[in-house]
Amino acid sequence: MNKLRFGILSTAHIAQKNWKAIHNSGNSIVTGVASRDLERSRQFILECQQQVPFTPPPVAFGSYDELLASKNVDAVYIPLPTALRKEWVMRAAQAGKHVLCEKPCAANLADLKEMISACRKNRVQFMDGVMFMHSPRLDRVRETLDDGTSIGSIRRIMSGFSFYMDKNSTPTNIRVHGGLEPTGCLGDLGWYCIRFALWVMRWQLPHTVTGRILSQSAASPGQPSAPTEFSGELIFAEGVSAGFYCSFLAPNQQWVNVSGMKGYLRLPDFVHPFDSHEPVFEVNQTEVKVKAGAGEPARPPGSDAGEQGHPTAQDARMIRNFANQIFSGKLNDEWPEWALKTQQVTDACFESARSNS
Repeated sequence: MNKLRFGILSTAHIAQKNWKAIHNSGNSIVTGVASRDLERSRQFILECQQQVPFTPPPVAFGSYDELLASKNVDAVYIPLPTALRKEWVMRAAQAGKHVLCEKPCAANLADLKEMISACRKNRVQFMDGVMFMHSPRLDRVRETLDDGTSIGSIRRIMSGFSFYMDKNSTPTNIRVHGGLEPTGCLGDLGWYCIRFALWVMRWQLPHTVTGRILSQSAASPGQPSAPTEFSGELIFAEGVSAGFYCSFLAPNQQWVNVSGMKGYLRLPDFVHPFDSHEPVFEVNQTEVKVKAGAGEPARPPGSDAGEQGHPTAQDARMIRNFANQIFSGKLNDEWPEWALKTQQVTDACFESARSNS
């Protein structure tokens, strides 16, 4: 069986999770890891191999350019800081490598348009790494929203995504470094809230957007501030509205409510399912369970329901779908458009907040 050969640009912590997802996809492998420090690449590979090994082990590269030049890499996963993504997505596309990009995809919409244009010009696939888009739960939620009786006409979408960032680690966390992550919690967490609202609305863009920075990190020489707490409001046609709250200062939460004229739908864990084997959602006080995969074997006793380390988890499905699209020989034009619209609304929220409009 052909397998998509991934190179990972960066040794960021999130890359360890996607290393496992690539392994669990069944149709992809990691063949290279690049860092600006060769020893760091070697250490990353060693640690990941001890948990989830590939045979043969991936090659360690001491520069991103070296990995992009490798003939043993078909696609790259890019979890670099947002401010650095444009350069390396463009270079990856020019090198003929397909691109799986972390979010927010770019510092702004203009940059993302250039990045996606480069991918299209070089006939490589672009997709952002929003895992929940690949969960079978989303199909069941869509069926419920569209059945006309459970929810009825949608009026309001509300979501919240937050986690508490330890104050001791805050000064060194790139999430609050405005030079590397200019939109802070809005890009890191709000991207998911905006994406879900746009998906519910079938990619209709809001006609009015407002955003507010509720708190931000302290600025220092060479390190601009970044939002640490943010709220946004989106107004769509026919009076449908969506509101969201994202924060590095509140306890862990990741919920979304969709209210209609006949009922409501709630996901208590829309980003990362509490039970990745059997994610749930609630419709008018009735819980609906969704099998992550048809014929999936029973969960081993004592296993963690929330862990993502199995072939039918949404992270593995994301990698599998990405690889299968590439194997098809056709580009998926919807994935880049989803990213562009999410970026457009994110930018509008941030600009509203900065201008206080």
